[in-house]
Amino acid sequence: FFTFCDHDSILFFSDRGVVYCMSAYQIPTASRTARGVPIVQMLPINHEEKITSIVPVSEFSNDEYLVMLTCSGYIKKTTLAAFRNIRANGLIAISLGEGDQLRWVRRAREEDSIIIGSSQGMAIHFKTDHEQLRPLGRATRGVKAMKLRSRDELISMDILPAQVIASLAAIEDAQTQDLGSLPDEEETEDANNLSVAADQEQELLESAGQGPWVLVVTMGGYGKRVPVSQFRLQNRAGMGVRATKFRKAKDQLAALRVVNEGDELMMVTSRGIIIRQLIDAISPQSRMATGVRVQRLDEDDAIAAVALVPLTGEEEEETEEEMEEAL
Repeated sequence: FFTFCDHDSILFFSDRGVVYCMSAYQIPTASRTARGVPIVQMLPINHEEKITSIVPVSEFSNDEYLVMLTCSGYIKKTTLAAFRNIRANGLIAISLGEGDQLRWVRRAREEDSIIIGSSQGMAIHFKTDHEQLRPLGRATRGVKAMKLRSRDELISMDILPAQVIASLAAIEDAQTQDLGSLPDEEETEDANNLSVAADQEQELLESAGQGPWVLVVTMGGYGKRVPVSQFRLQNRAGMGVRATKFRKAKDQLAALRVVNEGDELMMVTSRGIIIRQLIDAISPQSRMATGVRVQRLDEDDAIAAVALVPLTGEEEEETEEEMEEAL
């Protein structure tokens, strides 16, 4: 889900690494319950080619980038200006290896950061600056984003704005000072260590305030909100840190998304059951927690997809009125 203006350009990225473009006003307007028009009728793609990412663009600037991530874990960023002139039959956005597919495309600036999740519950967080991710041309493959274990695969990629990175740096400095102020005798006592760790974890959850959070949802129907500050910045191509613990041995991660207070999500199961829920209804927990049940499932059912739902105009007005009343 996303919003755009009539004169914006809409970029469609396919699993084959090709990008197509059309003006927003060319997309037919329909009601909420309408089925819509098949993409194959609007774009010159065949039935085997699938659109995996859609990005609205108002201006093709040189100081903004498109970050692309493939299923095999290759990532690259290319300046947005490189996609200013796209032919009617599409343009190569990324070179893919044999069997690889383009899966995620996001807009980002040099000061932002990226968080990537895997099906086995791992997540890596690194900056999008030129040191970690230098700009590359369109017809390039990119570099490794994350080191994956056997049978592990990537399931998501999200962008964190520069303001969040600045706040994370302030939190890390404060935690370093707090740890440095502990006496040496206290560090040798296991009971005290556990107590201090529990207090620090509680303070960490409380300090997150109104977010942003990292929403973690498993295929088994469990979810939680984790403060972004628990995902420290690392170097690209590492194994990352554990984002969650699984209650069941065969459970896997279904979604890892950056959310804010007041957001809503929609979950779809493999049987086609849909549930809409407020993000605030999911309790905040640490990375090592297993989460709470967000949807009851049958034995042969599982969470297949999770999407964030934008607020409608009426809902935004109601939210603003509630905030004004609270103040």
